[in-house]
Amino acid sequence: MMLQAARVLGPVDPYLIPALDGVAYGLLLFVAASGLVFCFGVANILNLAHGLLYAIGAYLAAAVLDGGWGSLLLALGVGTLAAAGAGGLLAGLLAPVARRDHLTQALLTFGVALAGGALLVTAFGPDSLPVHIPAALDRSVEVAGHRYAAYRLVFIGVAALIAVLLWLAVARTRAGMLVRAAVDDADMVACLGVNPARIRLGVLGAAGALAGAAGVLGAPIIGPAPTTADTVLLLSLVVVVLGGLGSVQGTLLAALAVGEIQSLGVALAPTAAPFLLFAAMALVLAVRARGLPGRFLRLRAGSTT
Repeated sequence: MMLQAARVLGPVDPYLIPALDGVAYGLLLFVAASGLVFCFGVANILNLAHGLLYAIGAYLAAAVLDGGWGSLLLALGVGTLAAAGAGGLLAGLLAPVARRDHLTQALLTFGVALAGGALLVTAFGPDSLPVHIPAALDRSVEVAGHRYAAYRLVFIGVAALIAVLLWLAVARTRAGMLVRAAVDDADMVACLGVNPARIRLGVLGAAGALAGAAGVLGAPIIGPAPTTADTVLLLSLVVVVLGGLGSVQGTLLAALAVGEIQSLGVALAPTAAPFLLFAAMALVLAVRARGLPGRFLRLRAGSTT
């Protein structure tokens, strides 16, 4: 069976597993970076504490998960709600500077990220923590003649479902319509009886929930460790820049590209792998300064396709 699969795939066969890893990694970055896109696109806030919200979910996952399915659901609920609450608190803290320049917002949120990261290290310790997923997921399955982690395959399915639900929420619901309208003309939305400040609060809470859910589901892949928040923030910023501000599908495309560059880069050019991501980012921005997407869905009223 394995030899037959290898013959069918031919020269692609050695890179099948790294490519699958790239898809899983990219979808994880998409779920994590989507919240950052909403902060930029809707609230116009540069949130450098976004990686901290992911780390909250990841640390809570390590604390709650004991290898059972019930603990997995509990960790997902607790991690998502805790990060959403932290996002709401952050929205209140940012309210006085919501209309100021991005440098002020960046300094404030960077300070919050440093303080929050120190609190997490104090609470959970300075070492990386193990994450105990259910035994049914903590094994390998056969994929085209190769053994592959079952958890990562399930994660790919769950993350793809989250991507579809997120697109439907933005493009097909009344709440999504109000969010897109608030991006273009907040004053007009206020005239309709909807408080833009509440929309901003809801968006930052939703951004925190997305980051927290990504932290719980992605804990076996990235973190939890003292550097988790910084790693996720850096990669999320790369995804947001490449995907274009306010673009949901552009964010998905950029996240998958970053995941494949990171994973296939190690398989194809190990010595150059640390530089490939930044080289690709420089190349894309030199050709398309506004990011990868062309006619993609943006958080702009009237541009939903």
